[in-house]
Amino acid sequence: MNSFFQTNKELLEEVVSEEKTLSIYNLIMDGGTGGQIIIGLLFVLLGVGLYIYFERYFAIKSASKIDENFMNQIKDFVSNGKLEAADALCKSKNTPTARLIGKGISRIGKPLDDINTAIETAGKLEVYQLEKNVSVLATIAGAAPMIGFLGTVIGMIIAIHEIANAGGQIDIKMLSDGLYTAMTTTVAGLIVGIIAYVTYNHLVVRTDKVVYQMEAKSVEFLDLLNEPV
Repeated sequence: MNSFFQTNKELLEEVVSEEKTLSIYNLIMDGGTGGQIIIGLLFVLLGVGLYIYFERYFAIKSASKIDENFMNQIKDFVSNGKLEAADALCKSKNTPTARLIGKGISRIGKPLDDINTAIETAGKLEVYQLEKNVSVLATIAGAAPMIGFLGTVIGMIIAIHEIANAGGQIDIKMLSDGLYTAMTTTVAGLIVGIIAYVTYNHLVVRTDKVVYQMEAKSVEFLDLLNEPV
């Protein structure tokens, strides 16, 4: 009896030890060539997505920095007719808001509608620059899970092919490649998709904040020009 329990204990320890050695690397390598190709593609998409996120994040963060005294200085310069000084101040700031105000200052003397149109056009260009490549993150967020599901389909095809070739002798080891491909690619696709989705929405929120700042300062500048002399 003791030998029976001892044998079962040894078998259990072997199973536990085998489970402990299971790693992400082993899951990927056991998934077959198809699974490895899809996992590799998803890693590339993840790298591209993270690069775009951090590049856009720091660009938007820089664009959102506005000197609280900026508009007060612009008001003083414009009120005193120092348009060159106001334009120089805008150029020194190198932010979307400053460039919009600078565009408006360069049009002072023309009808107010022309100034407003010039600011709106410049604003569209600034928004385009802020949103550059952000749509790629949205594409990755949608494409990554579908690529993972493609791996699932490929894995199931492999598994069914092995069952068909087994002649009724189904062995779980025989199906392992297909099952590993199906599961690992699905998980990888979902992980990449979730990361891309979250980072995309974060950038959208940050961009909207900068756009609101641009609109508020532009309205404040136009109100300044509407003030009676």
